Amino acid sequence: MAAFAVLMTVSNQPGILFGVAKVLADHAGNITYIDLIPHPDRDAELYLEFSIEGPVDPVIDGLRQVPGVSGLEVEQSFSKIYGKRIVIMGGGAQVGQVALGAISEADRHNIRGERISVDTIPLVGEEALASAVRAVVRLPRVRLLVLAGSIMGGEISRAVEDVRRKGLYVISLNMAGSVPDVADLVVSDPVQAGVMAVMAIADTAKFDIVRQQKRRY
Repeated sequence: MAAFAVLMTVSNQPGILFGVAKVLADHAGNITYIDLIPHPDRDAELYLEFSIEGPVDPVIDGLRQVPGVSGLEVEQSFSKIYGKRIVIMGGGAQVGQVALGAISEADRHNIRGERISVDTIPLVGEEALASAVRAVVRLPRVRLLVLAGSIMGGEISRAVEDVRRKGLYVISLNMAGSVPDVADLVVSDPVQAGVMAVMAIADTAKFDIVRQQKRRY
């Protein structure tokens, strides 16, 4: 099924999402991603990614006629622009070093046609980190999480187990605490951890993280 993306300007009124979804359903389209972008001084925008087997023009025409839709632009999807995502969280110094390796390696693969983006968030505290780990699986296109710090365990380890059960790969720095015991892969050098994170999700790399599971480097 061909994939498409649109950005619509919509008024703040009940029934907007219903009208949009009905148009897609009437044309056997499948919504793959949706996001509402509010603006304090003007109408909100609704970003929508969908796939459809038939022609897309009738869908676009139908979306433009939904009551409350005042504008529509056809866009490239986030997956084509930003591609797969890696999230790095933990202590600021370690996060920076992991990002150094990840960004350098991502640049090498993106030049060859990949689309890999790197997100970072320095965080401290067991509760804050555990909540952030669990929230990662709610972010679109995230394929791998790197935990970079000097000590992590307790509720953070339980959060890692939760997201791994949902299919997210987790790389941990070699640190104190129980997080290294529950991660897919443990790497001592933070720059190398960033490089291996990118290689694990890049189609242009010959690195299989499944074959490396529970190893320490």
